[in-house]
Amino acid sequence: MNAPRATRQRGAALLLAMLILTLVATMAAGMVWQQWRAIQVEGAERARTQAAWILSGALDWARLILREDARENARGGGVDHLGEPWAVPLAEARLSSFLAADRDNNSAAEADGVEAFLSGTITDAQARWNLRKLVDAAGKTPEAQMRVMTRLCEQAGLPSDSAERIAQALRKAWGSNVAAPPGTAPAAAAIAPQRLAELAWLGIDTDTIRRLEPWVVMLPGSETRVNVNTAPAEVITAAVDNMSLGSAQRLVQERQRTPLRNLTAAAARAYFPADPQTNLDGVGVASRHFIVQGRLRLGARVLEERSLIERRQLDIVVLARERINLRDNH
Repeated sequence: MNAPRATRQRGAALLLAMLILTLVATMAAGMVWQQWRAIQVEGAERARTQAAWILSGALDWARLILREDARENARGGGVDHLGEPWAVPLAEARLSSFLAADRDNNSAAEADGVEAFLSGTITDAQARWNLRKLVDAAGKTPEAQMRVMTRLCEQAGLPSDSAERIAQALRKAWGSNVAAPPGTAPAAAAIAPQRLAELAWLGIDTDTIRRLEPWVVMLPGSETRVNVNTAPAEVITAAVDNMSLGSAQRLVQERQRTPLRNLTAAAARAYFPADPQTNLDGVGVASRHFIVQGRLRLGARVLEERSLIERRQLDIVVLARERINLRDNH
């Protein structure tokens, strides 16, 4: 009688031992996973911090170049064109080439065996037409600016009502801060866009935005002028009444050799319509707003940071920053 009982006790003990072993193994596996996860999170946070530091360095590079260009402008008449140092892209280069050869000065990313490559560009934001000109302080669209928008839409091959649809959407967004006349209800406010892509919030389709993107931009205020030394021919044609695309293309070709110093000289007037009443208030030869794009390739990841900056004499002010994770294989 004792033998079966002993056998059952040994079986129960073995089963209990197996349960305990399973529990311990499960807990150990959970602890290992938690440890691995913590390492992954720490690595990702470190990579994010490193990327932010490196991309900030690209922005500092742009600040330095634009500040030096401002000093040159102060001595040379304040003209901005595509032959200046700021217009030369920073070709992709290994990050360590920017640093000292001392091992202690190498980046932590490369110390871990991950190569980091940095590149960047500075583009003139005033080479594009500012959409904020479509809405004035009274919440209305000036007739002259509506003509510019219409010509841009025509050159982009958009439907004939595209300019009016965009103007109406922006009046609803930006004109909502204008006080309503006495006795009338205020207009329903729309979300005010800060970037071109945000026109989609106002019901503008993505194809329209894509076609207009090379020629329009959103800059603070409505006093900015199109820089004829950097703008494409299509933008110059749209910004000046009665100017032909052929004349604008000739200007673009000639400015590569001799940028325009002003818009009043006979050499400059030769490009624009012969009518002395032609309004050139919407164009100029200098720029204050620039777009800085830094690109970091860190192992399998590619990050971009785009910054809109304004140059106020020697002060370089960042107006907006946007970071984009282009590819992440992790």
